[in-house]
Amino acid sequence: MPNNFLANNELMAAIDIGSNSFHLAIARLDHGEVRKVASMSEKVQLAAGLDENKYLSEEAQQRGLDCLARFMGRLDSVSADRLRIVATNALRQAKNAEDFIRRANEILPKPIEIIAGREEARLIYLGVSHTNASSDKRLVIDIGGGSTEFIIGQEFDPLLTESLQMGCVAYTQWFFQSGDITESAFNDAISDARKEILRISTTYQKTGWTSVVGSSGTIKAVRNVLVSKGWADDQERITYEGVKNLQKLLIKIGRVEDIDLEGVKEHRKAVFPAGVAVLLAAMKVLGIDTMTYSDGALREGVMYDMLGRFAREDVRDRSVHALVERYSVDKRQAKRVVRSCERLFEQTQEALGLSNEDNDLLRRTAYLHEIGLAISHSGYHHHSAYLLEFSDIPGFSQVDQIRMSQLARNHHRKLKTEMLEQVQDIGGRTLVYLCLLLRLAVLVHRSRNDHDKSDLQLHIIDEDHWQVIVDPEFEEYALLVFDLEDDIDQFKKWGVELTVITHSTEQ
Repeated sequence: MPNNFLANNELMAAIDIGSNSFHLAIARLDHGEVRKVASMSEKVQLAAGLDENKYLSEEAQQRGLDCLARFMGRLDSVSADRLRIVATNALRQAKNAEDFIRRANEILPKPIEIIAGREEARLIYLGVSHTNASSDKRLVIDIGGGSTEFIIGQEFDPLLTESLQMGCVAYTQWFFQSGDITESAFNDAISDARKEILRISTTYQKTGWTSVVGSSGTIKAVRNVLVSKGWADDQERITYEGVKNLQKLLIKIGRVEDIDLEGVKEHRKAVFPAGVAVLLAAMKVLGIDTMTYSDGALREGVMYDMLGRFAREDVRDRSVHALVERYSVDKRQAKRVVRSCERLFEQTQEALGLSNEDNDLLRRTAYLHEIGLAISHSGYHHHSAYLLEFSDIPGFSQVDQIRMSQLARNHHRKLKTEMLEQVQDIGGRTLVYLCLLLRLAVLVHRSRNDHDKSDLQLHIIDEDHWQVIVDPEFEEYALLVFDLEDDIDQFKKWGVELTVITHSTEQ
């Protein structure tokens, strides 16, 4: 496998498709640290385009597409394999997110990854912890447009991660839509946010922390105002009393268009009171008196996570092994299937046009294809699929997990013709081929013993005609041939002709 680790001074980039703003950060690697060299941010307010049925309006989609097109003008010097594009709460919520993603992917050199709330929280913590080094046990709060993330971590390791459905764009629509900044609007917004935060407060306070860090636009703007007004402490930290003073000032100002405060940019005025309300609720419920600000957030975390992948210190592999332990997977069987997947992949990668990322997806699913046995032996492949799709798995995007789920669901029992369209919609013919490769690897090890099956050969006559050659020296030769021949009809349902040759390749 090629060494993809970045050389010093090589550029990398991250795009954060947020609910309020889209951000682009370009950085270079400097002795293992990410040094930002350029950034770009636009207020798109994607979440404001969600209607009551969670459909994203055409106007909001177009704002986002236009922004991404402008971002592309800054990415000429960044290769596609050094770029990650992540989307957060607005696209997590949108029922027609796929429409936007399809159109955006025509502009972008890499597919968009919609990340789950807890994965967003993990990446935010990674960005904060690398930007503000500390050995403290820290609580990190990040108020976004559609959600707010709460993370307790120490050094570079998150211990608790949560994402709550409250953000400055959503709360603006609910409580400040008229543009009036009133005491009753503030009280309603704070009360609603308090109810959300109370769900996690007991667990978080039991775990405890020694310092609090805030990140992203709302908290940056609050800090700037407090410093300019002399309401921060002597270390320029945000204080609860300072934020209360800011609330009173905003109520006195009365209208969002009349906000004229140092540190609050023009594009943030409309959502600023709602962000302040969320921050006040968080500080009140969790008993926070002071909070520092970190420049590092999601996009920095995405780049540090990317560095880990290049250096083969991939959190996704740690997550896979954690799931193996949690669900008491038969490790010996998993490793047998993984080895066969790797051999089959090597034999077919070029002919089927598969990538190293496809290999990683196949390998990781091979380790986890039996996790559903922890629930029930009957229909375990369906349980495996459910766990892979709906668990919070650090490092994986929602699309990654859906693809793994499809691999697990279709490695066992009969293939359904109606499932073919679904699999192709999710991952094209590539995902179909990966499903069939996993299926073959599992068939080879149906007897669950350690006899080496490395002589199994798979030839691609063409993409939709596969030829399996079975060596008669296999101990379970007759059983394997029976299983393979029985699967010929299953492969045919998915448009692949499977031919089984029962002689040694040397004959």
